[in-house]
Amino acid sequence: MSYVRSYTELDVYITSRKLSKAIFEISQKFPAEEKFSLTDQIRRSSRYVGAQIAEAWGKRKYEKHFISKLSDADAEQYETRHWIEIASECNYLNENEKNTLLDFCLAVGKMLKSMIDKAHLFCQT
Repeated sequence: MSYVRSYTELDVYITSRKLSKAIFEISQKFPAEEKFSLTDQIRRSSRYVGAQIAEAWGKRKYEKHFISKLSDADAEQYETRHWIEIASECNYLNENEKNTLLDFCLAVGKMLKSMIDKAHLFCQT
């Protein structure tokens, strides 16, 4: 594993940002009546994935805290999956959009699991 100096260099962080941007762009076409419910929820949960990764990076000094924040990031990506499924069921997403977003979530989840499994490598000082 090559050493990164910042969480912004982590593939998982970069992918999580792509996910939140894609969700923002797609959710702009959601109906106005969803603005304070589904639209806000899906945007918030997708943005929190990256935020939790950033927080985890700041807690690398303490491996258990690092893992806890990565677990929070993983929980947020699962919540995002839920909202993607809801949006799809409401016909706000076409099949391609749904699959693209879920693929981002799947990739982020796999990377987070790998980081959690190898947390000691990130927490070395």
